Amino acid sequence: MILFIVKFYIKLNTVNSLTPQTLVLVQRETNLCMGINPLWGKLAMIATQDIALKNYFKKRIVLGKENLPLSGAVVLAPTHRSRWDALMLTKAAGRRVTKRDCRFMVTESEMKGLQGWFLNRLGCFPVDKKKPSLQALRYSIDLLVAEQQLVVFPEGRINRKRKPIKIEKGLVRLSQLAFGYGVDVKVVPIGLGYSESVPKLFGSAAICIGEPIRICKIGRSAAADFDEQLALSMYAAEKSALKAVGRIC
Repeated sequence: MILFIVKFYIKLNTVNSLTPQTLVLVQRETNLCMGINPLWGKLAMIATQDIALKNYFKKRIVLGKENLPLSGAVVLAPTHRSRWDALMLTKAAGRRVTKRDCRFMVTESEMKGLQGWFLNRLGCFPVDKKKPSLQALRYSIDLLVAEQQLVVFPEGRINRKRKPIKIEKGLVRLSQLAFGYGVDVKVVPIGLGYSESVPKLFGSAAICIGEPIRICKIGRSAAADFDEQLALSMYAAEKSALKAVGRIC
């Protein structure tokens, strides 16, 4: 039912066959979040990449750089093992590397308080996982239409057990909707690994970028097959990341 409503809503609001609509994206962004503040974006990059990551971890390893698409609609799909994941992801695929920002889809609870104040100005936007709003879903699709980098943690929450990786349905549904309207969506499986299950000061951190998976079919069967392939690719990428930091898989 949700997919039908979203498709109908898109048809009503689509102009010129879903070519990138910057103005529409900005207008919808204004209603949902504050987008990326240029000043806070630069300060956050310095604080997280040049200070926090550099001083907390003795090693910060990025594997599979050649697999990262530098153009087109991209959904980054990382494993979720720590709150450091977002910072490592920005290091591997952020503006300094790809010339475009990571747009994080986060839970509503993360957008509250002081943390929420900052996230709201750094390209993050809230989604109610149990009952996502049409506005949030449409904005996610707008980002893909505009060939941005959308970040979705497929597991939905931090999972330190690693196996099995269970994929929530939102990522593939969004990607299929965008594909249905002519967007070439590349989903990039990403694995993160730390020298300890709970990252410690002066430990090591690694991120491995797997080969992109293209959305090319629509439907429940195709979605199930895609989720299975994505989970396997994420797990393989994580094994490589863990090996790089000296942990036995």
